[in-house]
Amino acid sequence: MNKTEKSGFILIVDDNPTNLSVLCEALNSEGFRFRVAVDGESAIAQAERNQPELILLDVQMPGISGFETCRRLKANPLTENIPIIFTTALADTESKTKGFFLGAVDYIPKPFAHEEVIARVRVHLQLKKLTESLEEQVRDRTTALQKAQVQLVQQEKLSTLGELIAGIAHELNNPINFISSNIPPLQEYLAGITYILQLYQKDYPNPTAQINTAIKDLDLNFVLEDLPKILSSLKLGTERIQHLSNSLRSFSRSDSDAKLPADLHLGLDSTLMVLQHRLKANSDRPAIEVMRCYEKLPMVNCYIGQMNQVFMNILANAIDALDEAIIQGKIKDGIPQIKIATEINAEQWVVIRIADNGMGIPERIKQRLFEPLFTTKPVGKGTGLGLSIAHQIIVEKHQGLLKVKSQPGMGTEFTIKIPNIQE
Repeated sequence: MNKTEKSGFILIVDDNPTNLSVLCEALNSEGFRFRVAVDGESAIAQAERNQPELILLDVQMPGISGFETCRRLKANPLTENIPIIFTTALADTESKTKGFFLGAVDYIPKPFAHEEVIARVRVHLQLKKLTESLEEQVRDRTTALQKAQVQLVQQEKLSTLGELIAGIAHELNNPINFISSNIPPLQEYLAGITYILQLYQKDYPNPTAQINTAIKDLDLNFVLEDLPKILSSLKLGTERIQHLSNSLRSFSRSDSDAKLPADLHLGLDSTLMVLQHRLKANSDRPAIEVMRCYEKLPMVNCYIGQMNQVFMNILANAIDALDEAIIQGKIKDGIPQIKIATEINAEQWVVIRIADNGMGIPERIKQRLFEPLFTTKPVGKGTGLGLSIAHQIIVEKHQGLLKVKSQPGMGTEFTIKIPNIQE
């Protein structure tokens, strides 16, 4: 008797004591474990409670027939994959065809021959084991393929996004540097011109009529007061664009070959800057409030470009959730909010929590959030890869944890935990 035969049991279904005795003796002599049911109803109940490896099912029984019992077992997800061998004295082709049509794998004719019973039982148990092994291999290879696809997509997206944003930042930098570098001398020139004009007004208090008309048309005094303000605005604008350019460059860092010490707060802020246009008020909703509750964090060894992509995916999902909640009128007080909190926990791991006050996620969807290609968004609105990529980056690339806490009506919170390992 081998181990595979010990792992499960065979269910014998027959109302005839003689048939039961013969089958039980045959199986027992070969070391097979078995149980007995005397009608179809009890066989179905037993199989649902504890699935057997194989069922030997009599065709002609009181109550529901063996054919009906087989149909019900095959219609039940709990029992649909259990092999069924009919035991019957019916030898006509029509009965056999009906049994195979209902899902049976074989027939054992009555009266039983000991060797035939054992041979057929062994063959179908082995076939079941082989089928299960093959299915497991297919599942494993499918999972591995999906992981590889997600990783390739993630790397390609990160590389393309990084190149695109770095290119934009570079293109912004040149004209902004040109403008910002020319503002100081322009301020100096305008201050000098203003001083000279004031001297002219002092030494020549009675200008010609033509000059008086020009001064009045221009409103010279106002212009002289307003020019410094305009220059200050230009300076402030260029500083803001330079900050955006720096944020874009920070966000686009790939660092794919090695982990480097990084300021995760800078990564979060850079990502928020990239998403700023989506956070602003629009025709459907007010601006999304972003609350930063940052505690002091150390520099963390990580792939900062990939971490920024995680922040991007989670924050973009939060914005999508808030947009949807606003449309359905399911945000408390009507104010969409995203809260970002950071801390070092007792185990010295870096913890980042990103929460929104949207509609929340039903349990059936929450269980599948990190599956590749799973999405609840309409066609063209989502690939189903964002959270799967985020999970892969956090768990596999950084040996961290990515968890989600949510329930309908209570919003959603993603928690990222990264071990602060100094390499």
